[in-house]
Amino acid sequence: MHDSFFLTAKSFTSFSLYKLNHNHQIHKYPLSFSLLSFLLTSTAMASFTTLTSLFVLLSLLSYANSGSIGVNYGRIANNLPTPEEVVQLLKSQGINRVKLYDTDSAVLTALSGSNISVTVALPNEQLSDAASKQSFTDSWVQSNIIRYYPKTNIESIAVGNEVFVDPKNTTKFLVPAMKNVYASLVKYGVASSIKVSSPVALSALQNSYPSSSGSFKTDLIEPVIKPMLSFLKQSGSFLAVNIYPFFAYVANTDTISLDYALFRDNKGVTDPNNGLVYKSLFEAQIDAVYAAMKALNFDDVKMEITETGWPSKGDENETGASADNAAAYNGNLVKRVLTGSGTPLKPDEPLNVYLFALFNENQKPGPVSERNYGLFYPSKEKVYDITLIREGLEADPNNGSKSQVVKTPVPSPASVVGGGVEESKVVNTWCVANEKAGTEQLQAALDYACGEGGADCRPIQPGATCHNPDTLAAHASYAFNSYYQKKARGTGTCDFKGAAYVVTQHPKYGSCKFPTGY
Repeated sequence: MHDSFFLTAKSFTSFSLYKLNHNHQIHKYPLSFSLLSFLLTSTAMASFTTLTSLFVLLSLLSYANSGSIGVNYGRIANNLPTPEEVVQLLKSQGINRVKLYDTDSAVLTALSGSNISVTVALPNEQLSDAASKQSFTDSWVQSNIIRYYPKTNIESIAVGNEVFVDPKNTTKFLVPAMKNVYASLVKYGVASSIKVSSPVALSALQNSYPSSSGSFKTDLIEPVIKPMLSFLKQSGSFLAVNIYPFFAYVANTDTISLDYALFRDNKGVTDPNNGLVYKSLFEAQIDAVYAAMKALNFDDVKMEITETGWPSKGDENETGASADNAAAYNGNLVKRVLTGSGTPLKPDEPLNVYLFALFNENQKPGPVSERNYGLFYPSKEKVYDITLIREGLEADPNNGSKSQVVKTPVPSPASVVGGGVEESKVVNTWCVANEKAGTEQLQAALDYACGEGGADCRPIQPGATCHNPDTLAAHASYAFNSYYQKKARGTGTCDFKGAAYVVTQHPKYGSCKFPTGY
């Protein structure tokens, strides 16, 4: 069945074009008088051509308020592809916006001529110098921006990252540093093309529920929030915010539904103050920030979401951390951003979002989840299969809700440390040591597995069946796998802070065969 179109008019200069699709759903597209006149005139001149143009116009109108998807390219790992390979990966996935956490020369050089828009960062450690000396930011901009721009399409600079929670107490340096960086951009004639902002964690809010009651922490408002928002407004920049519904869900599983956190169908949450209905925690959190800005009379400052994501693995207490949920969150978020409008409070403001992160980063400290936010493994294989571009949504409208999770990539035989692998006829998984983690980390993880972890380490004792080969990697692999199997191969039970990983071929060390269950 074909879609039908009809026009209505509220007044002589206010028209709307309606589309009735094959599901009998009506979609409204406001038209200006001049645009309508053009369409009618064109219809009189060439009806067939205009009909085709009308369909093209409708396609453009349907995405008029849609946003953009970028990705954070972090590099706290020792096993990532080269920058040149990463740029090719970004291109192959249709990713045209990337955010960095530094100004690494090799990365910026690799991005040269790629047509990928880049956000670079001045790290927290340099905020003090940037705040106190204009000469420092002049030199920094010359060395890290002008040297690469415009061949490398640098579009913004993140001055610091989540500075308000920086344990080194760098908050007082933030706004002066931002102003000096901006002044240096002006000096070199690129301030109109490169924005300056600073990613803020959602923890900067005193209150976030209901969204309409959003407010900043009182101790931050006068010293830094107001001055920063004033700078952003004057310079035509945006407020950068890092938003993670995952954290709110983990802390409030008794009151926040998983469907609400993952953009799945749900009854929604109604804001009691203004009646707006929220179908996702993500949008509710964004509008809480908008409300906090409005309370300070800065509701005209735009916003970008510079980090958001969902981990594919986590510790036992990190409820909801799984590949299925990560696929659902990121897949549904991409669909929401690329095919929808703004939030309930700001429906005409596009959602511009950077997913966190491009890769799983095996050297990040903290809980297991910190090393498992990646869309890709370091091998460049997808952790789960979602599209990141609008064209891909046409082929797979679900994009995550029913996404097939890609299994952990199988390493080559040479990459299984300490021994070979033998082909398994049964689909199963085992846990082996990551020799690249280093002796100290492997030993600490082995001690935990055989001690508090409760792994069965009797077979690797002297004289026992799996003592040989008598190497740390072999013993650690056996202990890690014992722990993994005892924990029913649960999510996050084969990590040991990056000291282990999952394989799908049966490990074999000498004559010792690893168990597949207990």
